Amino acid sequence: MAGGLIALLDDVAAIAKLAAASIDDVGAAAGKAGAKAAGVVIDDAAVTPGYVTGLAPSRELPIIMKIGVGSLRNKLLILLPAALLLSALAPWAITPILMLGGAYLCFEGAEKLIEKMRGESHGEEVVEISDPAELEARQVSGAIRTDLILSAEIMAIALAELPQQSLLMQAVVLAVVGIAITLAVYGAVALIVKMDDIGLHLVKSGQSASLGRGLLVAMPVLLRALAAIGTAAMLWVGGGIIVHGLASFGFDMPEHVIHGAALAVGGGNGVIEWLVTAIGSGIVGIVVGMIVVGALHLIPRKGH
Repeated sequence: MAGGLIALLDDVAAIAKLAAASIDDVGAAAGKAGAKAAGVVIDDAAVTPGYVTGLAPSRELPIIMKIGVGSLRNKLLILLPAALLLSALAPWAITPILMLGGAYLCFEGAEKLIEKMRGESHGEEVVEISDPAELEARQVSGAIRTDLILSAEIMAIALAELPQQSLLMQAVVLAVVGIAITLAVYGAVALIVKMDDIGLHLVKSGQSASLGRGLLVAMPVLLRALAAIGTAAMLWVGGGIIVHGLASFGFDMPEHVIHGAALAVGGGNGVIEWLVTAIGSGIVGIVVGMIVVGALHLIPRKGH
């Protein structure tokens, strides 16, 4: 009886060790996959605050909550099953799909650069809507549509880091990555959009008034910095995806040139090597983006 109990306890201990190892494996895989998608995450966090611009401050957090729920729905109910089907039935299609997404990111980044140079913005194209509820619904639906594209790229990048994992492990890791990234992005966005309200409260209350004034001054600077970082992230991530995709199809010259430049300039310094790689990928992203912009905007105009 005692021997049976000891054997049972040994089995339980072995199962517990296996479960702990599995959790560690999921955490490690999710961390690696999530890190690869960091550039798209930065872009997601940079884009989202613009969707609450012009709306009542009392509606900012509820709107962000709606967008966050929509983002989770995109990732877990639409993109995760699609990614698993792709992995099981057509793994060869992951790289081309990634490259299409990369080209889209390059296109978006290039358009933002052109708009900046021309002094234009997407905001000038928005039709005036007087009904607050209609404006809110439009902003939320627009944000969720944009999130679907960015989330698809995040999930595809994460999936590309799990080629040897079982289908179950892929599902768990993608779910963990999707949930963690969504909470991180929209938690950060909520903090960003309420920063001016926090600053105003500190000034009015007389508690840490200098800190409050600092937050009020910093908010416009932060939003401009986020916009610039988001554009740069689109270009370097999109360009990097294109470069790696081309290498997987045998055209590895761009990857070799960028890698060689990183080693030559960085000289073993990881930060400098990363920076040179990002700049090289960003240059590729600008070139690809400009080509796509030209194809979508300049060519059709010639027919008019």
